[in-house]
Amino acid sequence: MRTVDIPVKIVLLHNASSSLEMLSRAKPAIGPGSTTPAKENKKKKALPKVEDFLAMRDYTGAITLLEFNRNSGKGNDETDLWIAYCAFHLGDYKRAMEEYERLTKKDSCHPDVWTNLACCYFFLGMYPEADEASQRGPKSRLQNRLLFHLSHKFTDEKRLMNYHQSLQDIIEDQLSLASIHYLRSHYQEAIDIYKRILLDNR
Repeated sequence: MRTVDIPVKIVLLHNASSSLEMLSRAKPAIGPGSTTPAKENKKKKALPKVEDFLAMRDYTGAITLLEFNRNSGKGNDETDLWIAYCAFHLGDYKRAMEEYERLTKKDSCHPDVWTNLACCYFFLGMYPEADEASQRGPKSRLQNRLLFHLSHKFTDEKRLMNYHQSLQDIIEDQLSLASIHYLRSHYQEAIDIYKRILLDNR
């Protein structure tokens, strides 16, 4: 009788054990009920939300999702507002202007749209249009800052001082004031404001 080497015996026993495990499997290797880790851990990815993109200041991602929603029939006035907002923050002022202009033609147009449209006109160098649109918007700190800058563009000193007096001690208004000082070659006044802001926001 031929003897079998011990290592060979071990291999044969291992193969027999594996065969028994396959025959006595309680759950299928694949499909429903499978315990394969890859199948267990695979979860359906949640669709991204506009808020997620905005929180990361990913305006390209946000505008892509918003346009998809609008083109698939899920858009509304709020979608259009966010598209304009994202376009503006991407520096596409012409696109933002077109979106806001379209919104102003609707009866349901929010009054703040006029101020936002005025900002687009301002960045496009359309100062008379910016002035007219801004006057149609509600009074706000943004409107005051915009009219303050427009007064400088129009070299209207009396009007400039009027809006200057309405500026408040908040960072946006103070930055606006510093920029006007700089544009008027009042460099020391601008430096003083910037230094104070840096000290207050360390």
